[in-house]
Amino acid sequence: MKKLFDKVSDSSSKLVTRQYSTSFSLGIRFLNKSFQNPIYGIYGFVRLADEIVDSFHDYDKALLLEEFKRDTYLSIERKISLNPILNSFQKVVNDFQIEPELIDAFLKSMQMDLEQKEHSPESYKQYILGSAEVVGLMCLRVFTEQDCKLFDDLKPYAMALGSAFQKINFLRDMNADYLGMGRVYFPNLNMLELNDYTKFEIEQDIELDFIKGLHGIKMLPKRSRLGVYVAYIYYRSLFNKIKKLEARHVLEQRIRIPNPQKIALFAGSYVRNSFNLL
Repeated sequence: MKKLFDKVSDSSSKLVTRQYSTSFSLGIRFLNKSFQNPIYGIYGFVRLADEIVDSFHDYDKALLLEEFKRDTYLSIERKISLNPILNSFQKVVNDFQIEPELIDAFLKSMQMDLEQKEHSPESYKQYILGSAEVVGLMCLRVFTEQDCKLFDDLKPYAMALGSAFQKINFLRDMNADYLGMGRVYFPNLNMLELNDYTKFEIEQDIELDFIKGLHGIKMLPKRSRLGVYVAYIYYRSLFNKIKKLEARHVLEQRIRIPNPQKIALFAGSYVRNSFNLL
């Protein structure tokens, strides 16, 4: 029975999400139940691709990514895959009519991770688009449920929010990205010359994305607003913690929000949303 396999596939994507990201999986729980499996499906797909380029150092990453790309498109065309994560993702793509261009852009950014260690302003913009902004648009396709006008109205805000989240990830993971894999995402940045002023400039850019993203959250339908707001509050708290650190400390550690603090943040988000205090 295909329905049983689809259920197993959704459970696999959910497991991947919970194992890799406690904060994101907690945020999904605040979405309307009808949205939860589709968003797990998107995250599972994104996580798998990210693992290929970030973690599988003893294997041919380029070959694995090429096979993953091929299998992704085959699963969407056939509406099935024996890979449960891809089977879950293809269902989301087909059910919500996610554009191939969004998937193309995402996989292109994953390819860039294999080929580029530093970025120009142009390649940085392209990478942000593919690795973050289009993921926000995939989720927006789910949240807007075939309402094309609402999707078009919210599109720039979803892209800004995805951009903010990704840039904060770059700051949070700067230690691992640079020292572990030799990557520098921020354009024309010499890591040996990173200082508080440069860090402040990066933070100002993120702040603009955050302001725009929050405006879009307020425009979301109620069924999805709280879950997205929870993710926003988590990243805003992480961002505030990073801003308090000197630039040299950002390179020394991976910045985290402890789980008890996450739960408190999410509880506060629920209250603010319930009383329309966003």
